[in-house]
Amino acid sequence: MHNKSKYFYAIGLSYKKADAEVRGHFSLSDTAKENILVQAKENGIESLLVISTCNRTEMYGFAEHPYQLIQLLCDNTKGTVEEFQEVAYVHKNKDAINHMFRVGSGLDSQILGDFEIIFQLKAGARASKKHQLLNSFTERLVNSVIRASKRIKNETQLSSGATSVSFASVQYIMNNVEQISKKNILLFGTGKIGRNTCENLVKHTKNPHITLINRTKDKAEEVAGKFNLIVKDYDNLAEELNASDIAIVATGAHSPTVYKDLISTKKPLLVLDLSIPKNVNEDIRELDNITLVHLDDLAKITDDTLEKRKTFIPEAEAIILEITAAFNAWLDTLKFVPTIQAIKHKLTHFKNTELNNQRKKLTDFNEDQAELISNNIIQKITNQFAHHLREDSDSSDESIELIKKIFQLETTDNV
Repeated sequence: MHNKSKYFYAIGLSYKKADAEVRGHFSLSDTAKENILVQAKENGIESLLVISTCNRTEMYGFAEHPYQLIQLLCDNTKGTVEEFQEVAYVHKNKDAINHMFRVGSGLDSQILGDFEIIFQLKAGARASKKHQLLNSFTERLVNSVIRASKRIKNETQLSSGATSVSFASVQYIMNNVEQISKKNILLFGTGKIGRNTCENLVKHTKNPHITLINRTKDKAEEVAGKFNLIVKDYDNLAEELNASDIAIVATGAHSPTVYKDLISTKKPLLVLDLSIPKNVNEDIRELDNITLVHLDDLAKITDDTLEKRKTFIPEAEAIILEITAAFNAWLDTLKFVPTIQAIKHKLTHFKNTELNNQRKKLTDFNEDQAELISNNIIQKITNQFAHHLREDSDSSDESIELIKKIFQLETTDNV
């Protein structure tokens, strides 16, 4: 794994120890990522992969000392080395490999089983490749991590169920309302949860009848434009409420914005209150045709989901273990490829010298036969060495040294 005394490092910080403000100091724009790669190339770093999301910023690369990577990060962000050291982690070699597997398979995510990060890893690898900063080690590692995340997604339920309130609300609607695509949906308020719910609704319900109302109309128009929805004036609230089958209230007011007196419809109306504090007055429960569901009820769904997800961690870890083992086996073979090649080279040299001698001595020398027999023997001897090094990976470094001594080999390490 080391090349000219270089080691593979993973350095970074995440939501676990760094709060949003500190993470902000180290977050990398696309331009900053680009700059890091350019500078890494100039500084002779041979492989570097960079990812930055709202939950983490990380760098995976080869260096003699992790400080080289930390310096690159701090030079291109608002963060300082001191601040980094307070919240950071530095993993080396096998630990760095394991870290990338955990991150890429959603085991290290803020929401367990969130696979968004795998897209960041893929994008990071593409950017590194473009700058010729992705060596065969890192490329193979990233591909192994992608394979592990795919298998975890397909073979376990680590990412099943709803984990965000906005997604839970959409799931609630889909589980409790029939023919959802034909219903009239009103979204009142376009705060963050409202926007996310709206996005999830559009994505999952294929519903063309979604109306938006917000106190400031241009905010609603901004959101509506993105999803091609209808915007109505705040003055039309009562009218729209009564024309709806589902009303999602995501306003940020300090007192209720929806209450019993606004409601005159007699048909069933599902009201979801996604506001803190509550923006729907409890008095609407007095109406038989109204079902009111509050954020707390949905948060419970997400808590249950996360509890359920935890039970699949061992399955996910077993898959990671299997793919990591395959990756490490490949690494170990890389380590002694040069030695095996050098042994083969040396034995071939012995063979050629010997055949030349015999050729001069023997009149009826059978060239083909001698060639075949000696090549087979060389192959058998080399296989024997390869087998020993593969099987005895714990002491393979000592074995390689010994073999080099016995055969007086000069190998060029290429790993």
